[in-house]
Amino acid sequence: MDLRHLRYFQAVAEELSYAAAARRLRIAQPAISRAVKDLEFFLGTTVLERSRHHVRLTPAGAVLLRETAVLMAQLEESVQRVQRTGSGEEGELRLGYIGPPTQAFLGRLLGAYRKRFPAVTLHLEERTPERVWEMVAKGRLSAAITRPVVGHEALGLETALLRAEPLGVVVRCDHPLAERQAIAWTSLQSEPLILLARREGMGLHDAILAGCRRAGVIPRLAHTPSLIGTVLTYVEAGIGIAVVSEGVIPTSPDLRLIPLTPRVTVPLVLVWRLDENPPPVQRFRELVMEWKKSGLLWNTTAP
Repeated sequence: MDLRHLRYFQAVAEELSYAAAARRLRIAQPAISRAVKDLEFFLGTTVLERSRHHVRLTPAGAVLLRETAVLMAQLEESVQRVQRTGSGEEGELRLGYIGPPTQAFLGRLLGAYRKRFPAVTLHLEERTPERVWEMVAKGRLSAAITRPVVGHEALGLETALLRAEPLGVVVRCDHPLAERQAIAWTSLQSEPLILLARREGMGLHDAILAGCRRAGVIPRLAHTPSLIGTVLTYVEAGIGIAVVSEGVIPTSPDLRLIPLTPRVTVPLVLVWRLDENPPPVQRFRELVMEWKKSGLLWNTTAP
């Protein structure tokens, strides 16, 4: 017995006519008759009573018709789910990210993704850049928005550059540097510096210290907290100034982010595994690159 037998039986049972079922299915009537006989032989019972002028369901046939309707509905739903999964409309997206640099766009981006693909289940993991790369490499994350890390090439992951993000200085609005349109690296020499701990953001940490070295600055590290939020809190408390990427949005009106000169950037990338690239991940990448091209990633007025 296969689905063909059930479809042929269902057509005859609903039409109560072999001729009408043949027209409905657009096949020869003898093929339907043979299929029904084969089905009855397989089941070991009669499902249709036939005469020259009438076709009737037996009690067993009535049960089979109800069960066939359920099976066909389940089959149709399964086919549709497979098709939706194949097109990226259904499935799972496990996304890793680093928090502050994605704050300006990630919520809007994921809202747009869910609007396009409401049946895709989202799982979000905020981690350090090193941890995010590790989780993608091990298949625990589908993709991630993060910074490059030392030795990332050896992991064999695919990447797409989203932005070369300039570094800037966060100061209190009453700080002597607050009125400047840009701040030279050499101006950091005399200031206590709040710097994100290297274990939490190796790429950013190293880029800042490299910028200091090129400018001949020996930084006076006041604190190296583990969270960007804590970095900003130290600055707001007047304990020092901080160097962060321009994607970091100060949460207090008492703080100002000013560009550093000469310009130094840190990359923000989308990373994924080439050998684990299901349709939901492909559709997410397409949306990210679409937003990058149109400028929506950093346009905070975008819907």
